[in-house]
Amino acid sequence: MASRLGLFRFAFQRSTSTAFASTTSNHVSSFSRLSPPTTTFLRHGGRAGLGGFVRMFASSPAPSTISSISHLRNIGISAHIDSGKTTLTERILYYTGKISDIHEVKGKDGVGAKMDSMELEREKGITIQSAATHCHWGDYRINIIDTPGHVDFTIEVERALRVLDGAVLVMCAVSGVQSQTITVDRQMNRYKVPRLVFINKLDRAGSNPWKVVEQLREKLKLNAAAMQLPIGLESQHKGIVDLVTCEAVYFTGEKGDKIVRTTDMPDKMKQDMEARRLVLVDTVGNVDEELGEWMIMNDFPNQLPPPELLKNAIRRATISRKFVPVFMGAAYKNSGVQSLLDGVIDYLPNPTQKDNFALDLANGEVPTLLVPEPKKPFVALAFKLEEGKFGQLTYIRVYQGSIKRGDTIKNVNLDRVIKVPRLVKMHANEMEEINEIGPGEICSMFGVDCFSGNTFTSQGARMSMTSMFVPEPVMSLSITTKNKDHSTNFSKALARFQKEDPTFRVKMDPESNQTIISGMGELHLDIYVERMRREYNVDAVTGKPNVAYRETISSFTEFQHTHKKQTGGAGQYAKVCGNLDSLSVEGDNHANQFSNETIGGSIPPQFMEACRKGFVDACEKGPLVGQPVVGVKMVVNDGGAHSVDSSDLAFRTATAHAFRDAFQKSGPIVLEPIM
Repeated sequence: MASRLGLFRFAFQRSTSTAFASTTSNHVSSFSRLSPPTTTFLRHGGRAGLGGFVRMFASSPAPSTISSISHLRNIGISAHIDSGKTTLTERILYYTGKISDIHEVKGKDGVGAKMDSMELEREKGITIQSAATHCHWGDYRINIIDTPGHVDFTIEVERALRVLDGAVLVMCAVSGVQSQTITVDRQMNRYKVPRLVFINKLDRAGSNPWKVVEQLREKLKLNAAAMQLPIGLESQHKGIVDLVTCEAVYFTGEKGDKIVRTTDMPDKMKQDMEARRLVLVDTVGNVDEELGEWMIMNDFPNQLPPPELLKNAIRRATISRKFVPVFMGAAYKNSGVQSLLDGVIDYLPNPTQKDNFALDLANGEVPTLLVPEPKKPFVALAFKLEEGKFGQLTYIRVYQGSIKRGDTIKNVNLDRVIKVPRLVKMHANEMEEINEIGPGEICSMFGVDCFSGNTFTSQGARMSMTSMFVPEPVMSLSITTKNKDHSTNFSKALARFQKEDPTFRVKMDPESNQTIISGMGELHLDIYVERMRREYNVDAVTGKPNVAYRETISSFTEFQHTHKKQTGGAGQYAKVCGNLDSLSVEGDNHANQFSNETIGGSIPPQFMEACRKGFVDACEKGPLVGQPVVGVKMVVNDGGAHSVDSSDLAFRTATAHAFRDAFQKSGPIVLEPIM
């Protein structure tokens, strides 16, 4: 525990050095008077004893080295909407000394949460854009990205998880696993991000953290176990019991900044703690070889592992994604946040412990492991764009090497050489200018024209990072300006929004000649219409939303179709035979398949490409509701041709008609979008 608690606990006051010295002296004396098994300390729990000091006196961060990288964590905070992500982030910033006071979501006090810096976010009480910040927890540095919880803004979660090393999945102790929780879990699995779970809102009526732990195991199939035991629920919630150290932890004081640790607790709570600790040790021992061997050699469960051995086993299992530690608390009531921060440091990986690969363009795009060393060739990924008052703001994650202001780097995707104009570290909408940044870090560049997903490298390196997954839009609506004089600003707004957000699409309807915008939901599109009004002074009129349904089939059907057409000259003749079958539409792969299984040249080879095009034509607009067809496999295994009348057009038309006829006989169904 010495490494966790530190030698002293300080309460830093943000006034004069005299006040600082007085506070330190008073606190140390009160610390010495505490009875032994109880420890009390103020404001900065866990490793944060020096957090405020670091914030007050630290200069701009120096470029990372391997030694400092081990003290760096890049984490995201994600969850279903209204689970308390932004409230949790606000407390994290306060306890680490990054902000001087706590403000609430929706700006009820006229200020609003720090990470919801957009006016629309404070009005609606939701996070719309992911926001980045950084803080210190003791001698550890943490880069944090607070992401939206609403499914309409899922791309913000997607691109954040693409560049992060770890994540905190926030759960509501009442609602448990919800729809967006499942989506976020799928995104974390896609990018192989180790995670902690924080069960929030233990103070709410109906809270049941054990139900949530069971849902994590049953619904998300996570090997999860509680790291803590709540001391009371609902209005009786007072703190947590640490199952690793076997201590009761109370968060007292007006803002939860006075923490009391004690081994004294009621007998019933001790019994419950011992039972839950057995479950924790057994769960981790099943996936960690070193702890499993210790359990076999030391008569488990009659003898339990020491805290340090258990902690190291949990860290290994978490980083390898074989185990998910579950923390508990009530962020709004300032409970459990400091213990969660300790968990971030103890159990989530630093940048050297998560493998990241780039494609070596000089060697046939072979995946190459990137090494986070400052002297290696520079490789970074642009994962988010914003339009700032000084030009485009490009968020980048540095994977290898380092850069300084004024260095020359290359945009691999656009094949452009650029000079780094300005580097800044972000704190929500505030900026801290820096001269240099090293591997493992997240920062922003000003004045660089690029796109989200572009790779930046040293001029000699030919590497390209794989981009993030971008989901297809699920809703569309027509849009036009009320005033034709605003058409220039209207076009600028649409161009900017498309560049910032890959899920926001714009196209012209060739039939109605209307501008159609597409996105991830009605709220997503409404936000952009409102931003257009506020930021570009453009009042827009929108049409009725159109949901992006899809069509598919549910059964196997054989077909045989002959296309004949006689005119004055050469006619059209084509015969196609085969079958139509359904493919799985689970996950992200909804592609259709066309297969040529003809034998003996029943259809001449030169016409098979026309058959494939006819299949593609028919899939663009299904016969049920006129939406695209997905998850269908068409096999052409026989047919016929005429030496004079057969042509590409004839076979393209025959295949399209054959598909439509067979589709109607194959149990056609309409699919709703799932995000």
